[in-house]
Amino acid sequence: MALEMKVPSPGESITEVEIAQWLVEDGDYVEKDQAIAEVDSDKATLELPAEASGIITLKAEEGDAVAVGEVVCLIDTDAAKPEGDSSSDKEEQKEEKAEPKKEEPSKSSTPEQAQDKKTYASGSPSPAAKKTLDEKGIDAKDVKGTGRDGRITKEDAVNAQPSMGTPGTGSRGESRSKMSMLRRKVAERLVSVKNETAMLTTFNEVDMTPIFELRNKYKEDFKAKHGVGLGFMSFFTLACVRALEMYPAVNSMIDGKEMVSFDFKDISIAVSGPKGLMVPVIRNAENLSFRGVESEVKRLALRARDGQITVDEMTGGTFTITNGGVFGSMLSTPIINPPQSAILGMHNIVERPIVRDGGIAIAPIMYVALSYDHRIIDGKESVGFLVAVKEALENPEELLMDNNVLKALEL
Repeated sequence: MALEMKVPSPGESITEVEIAQWLVEDGDYVEKDQAIAEVDSDKATLELPAEASGIITLKAEEGDAVAVGEVVCLIDTDAAKPEGDSSSDKEEQKEEKAEPKKEEPSKSSTPEQAQDKKTYASGSPSPAAKKTLDEKGIDAKDVKGTGRDGRITKEDAVNAQPSMGTPGTGSRGESRSKMSMLRRKVAERLVSVKNETAMLTTFNEVDMTPIFELRNKYKEDFKAKHGVGLGFMSFFTLACVRALEMYPAVNSMIDGKEMVSFDFKDISIAVSGPKGLMVPVIRNAENLSFRGVESEVKRLALRARDGQITVDEMTGGTFTITNGGVFGSMLSTPIINPPQSAILGMHNIVERPIVRDGGIAIAPIMYVALSYDHRIIDGKESVGFLVAVKEALENPEELLMDNNVLKALEL
């Protein structure tokens, strides 16, 4: 019996996915629950497991866009599992196919004549290609032909680019690859944000000395007890939760002609995954402790890194934090994650001279940025929000720990 495997729905509102990669070949024997393909949606990359054991017949190619519910492969469940390991035979067949056959010169010509003929062909465009090259002002000798024996085809001529000045002496190759559905969707969303919002950015700086001192003093005990490190994200997340309580407009979004405000704080954390930027969400961050935030950040980051993050885990955030500092960024203007109305950008920490108590001191300083939608967030609220974040980070014992460090860190 042939089992039809259809594309499952990866999440609400998703009607189409793309076959990113087949993990098996046509005719392979697959086991039930074995990962047979990776599929891209506009929000995440997911593995497609086999629904039964048997011989698989592929019905879609890599790169194909297929609708949810469409048949992508058949599994012959009556087929017996092959005996032994045929992988070595397959490798040998692949090597034989990959090895090009050597062409022998025609019996009517000498090897030297055959070489002369090939040289002539590789340097001569077809009539249509010659016309196109002449119109573009490109010399045929600057074009690499892909036709038989290196002949320049019309497609080669159409794709040829004029030389940009004197050719270099190094490699000047290029490659093209199709953008994943996730990357294309991110690109569309970023362009829509730029075109459809009144985005502005305000900046400030944070003296990280108090946080450095707390981490140096308690990080070993914190990790020993809770199994996670005491990082910067818990301080920033809880500082943002406090600021969102003070400035609720920053925790709002526009829906048509209405402004929707939330009494919960779902904080999206931008992370770099193997398929591009992902923004998993820390749900109800207002209810989490330092340990809770650090544990959730670690869990989501690992799932994003391993490609296991789900659509539901990246949907519904009300505010985003992104940390360009891990890549060395000193300052940036982060772009809003729609439909949210604001995003906080963290950056690298650098020792800089500052004025403290009337004197010059060296301190670890981070520049922070808040990009916001000016349609619903005024300058007073945006600046006030960022100042509130700065105050909490520069005085965490009082404003984030209620003057009880051991209780706040659950030590």
